[in-house]
Amino acid sequence: MNKWDKLEKAVIGLMNVMGYEIKWTGDQNLCYDGIGKTIKGKDCVIEMKFRTKYYETKMLEKKKYDCLSEFDGVRLYFVADPKGNYLYYLNDLTLPELTIQRCPQTTMWNTNKTDKEIYYLEESQAIKLNYNVDIDDLKKSL
Repeated sequence: MNKWDKLEKAVIGLMNVMGYEIKWTGDQNLCYDGIGKTIKGKDCVIEMKFRTKYYETKMLEKKKYDCLSEFDGVRLYFVADPKGNYLYYLNDLTLPELTIQRCPQTTMWNTNKTDKEIYYLEESQAIKLNYNVDIDDLKKSL
């Protein structure tokens, strides 16, 4: 199991502790990483992205958004980066203007780039689940 699978399973585990009932689907080549029920018992899917760099806006590919939109239920988009964890409820989200961005074709398998249609989501559109702490900054303050 690679580190991304472990991170996805960990997020799903924490959400389930909060009252969700989500099963990991990362091994099935779907456009989402988990499927199940929200805390209120509504059908849901969740797509997750883990970023190693912080950006003020969070990237969501139109192709991914369109695929998630085919699901009849609550559509969640989770982004983790060095400064925090963000949960977007895509059903109620007002999308920003579409942008064309040169991006890697795939996240892990090659370095070839292609033009992709991208939405840049504002942090204020998300529920920020926590603030991540820089360990070096923490050590300095102790």
